[in-house]
Amino acid sequence: MKKYIFMAILAVATVFGAYAESGDIAVGAEFAYASKHSMAGLGLQVQVEPITNWRFAPEFMYYFKNDGLSAYNVNVNFHYVIPTSTTFAIYPLVGFTFASFKADGVPDNITENRCGANIGMGAQYQIKERLHFFTEERFQILKDFNQSVTCLGLKYTF
Repeated sequence: MKKYIFMAILAVATVFGAYAESGDIAVGAEFAYASKHSMAGLGLQVQVEPITNWRFAPEFMYYFKNDGLSAYNVNVNFHYVIPTSTTFAIYPLVGFTFASFKADGVPDNITENRCGANIGMGAQYQIKERLHFFTEERFQILKDFNQSVTCLGLKYTF
């Protein structure tokens, strides 16, 4: 399942990339912390800017096992980038999330899948011409399960 989701994200990014100009596509790696079960994770985010200041950002995040619970998220977020200087920008984000949680139990493992929404803010700082540091704080709204997710990462713009 994870393989298919990753391939879908890559396919969407490729389609958008065919129409993008230089500087319109970025790929980033990120560290994430989810508040509900104190889970740390790693993620990969692709950002495509088809229209100036509007960004489409599919993302895959894997959370490491904590107290017998592991998880992954697939997010599709939209950003509106507000430059505040030549090296710094902020952006509100909204999007959709698919979350899968797996609990190790006796006698069986239990898996729960949820669809929901993301809402939050992000900021980015240009370190070098094509290298940026970014941070995002989002609230995930899921059926019977809401949490805050904090992300820190680096992205390279093509």
